[in-house]
Amino acid sequence: MEIILGLLIIAIGAFCQSSCYVPINRIKEWSWESYWIVQGVFAWLVFPFLGALLAVPAGNSLFEIYANNPADTLWTMFFGALWGVGGLTFGLSMRYLGVALGQSIALGTCAGLGTILTPVFTGKAGDLTTSVIVGVVVTLVGIGIIGLAGSMKSASLSEEEKKKAVKDFNFTKGIIVALLAGFMSACFSIGLGFGEKLCFAESADIFKTLPATLMVTLGGFITNAVYCFYQNSRNKSWGDYGKKSLYVNNVLFCALAGVLWYSQFFGLSLGKGFLAASPVLLTFSWCILMSLNVTFSNVWGILLKEWKGCTPKTITVLVIGLAVLIISSFLPQLLG
Repeated sequence: MEIILGLLIIAIGAFCQSSCYVPINRIKEWSWESYWIVQGVFAWLVFPFLGALLAVPAGNSLFEIYANNPADTLWTMFFGALWGVGGLTFGLSMRYLGVALGQSIALGTCAGLGTILTPVFTGKAGDLTTSVIVGVVVTLVGIGIIGLAGSMKSASLSEEEKKKAVKDFNFTKGIIVALLAGFMSACFSIGLGFGEKLCFAESADIFKTLPATLMVTLGGFITNAVYCFYQNSRNKSWGDYGKKSLYVNNVLFCALAGVLWYSQFFGLSLGKGFLAASPVLLTFSWCILMSLNVTFSNVWGILLKEWKGCTPKTITVLVIGLAVLIISSFLPQLLG
């Protein structure tokens, strides 16, 4: 029962993350770089900080954790900065491919690499059991099928239909950016691996990864801030922040996008606390989160009519890919 509850919590977090791009569509008259960094303040600083405080026992300070583990803190932030590159290209992948296909390719790559590379980088390669590796392979097969559906979509729609569904649709550029996003985004999982000691022994298991999450997102925020402020200067879009009449609307939707995005890692932390009885699922939990993110992002893609106009064959391929992803979430436990 605890395992089911843990998986359900992770699924809820995945659904929230997959919904985070929807509020961004309600932001008015701000350039991409302006709203991206403002939502990042909430997604990568405010809410991760509040979440990390839950892991601090009474009478202690959050900063004690980092002061007592300086090397682990710096490594966690370093991989967070690398993940920040993935965060930047992740946003661009959805710009060129849409919510459904962009998240599918980026998060699918991230799922496989994050699950495999984290134990390798942290000296725990023994955690990569046969069932975990099989689960990763099946996940990547599901992503590949969804990518095929995207290719079929690109081939079957006219340029006008593509632009109607996704304004800046560019399949070739989008695939390249999405693969880069997935590769760099896997550094988030590696950062969490290096940050395993960043917690108090007295902290509840469901909150223990949250201080490490804050250090990863802090590193990512720095990378994103440098790029976004550079783009503000290059595009002369600093004036976005001075449009006071838009503050209520834009900041509200940036905050909503931020809390929805952070929910995936808050849910991952809570969910892993209920998976302690299954070492296989603990190792595979990152892949479960990412595959569910892909599944729900495609649900949003359908609701946002990004697949409108596609042939029944294309939709069938898409559904098969989603089914494979759902099966992959449970496969390691069944094989283990």
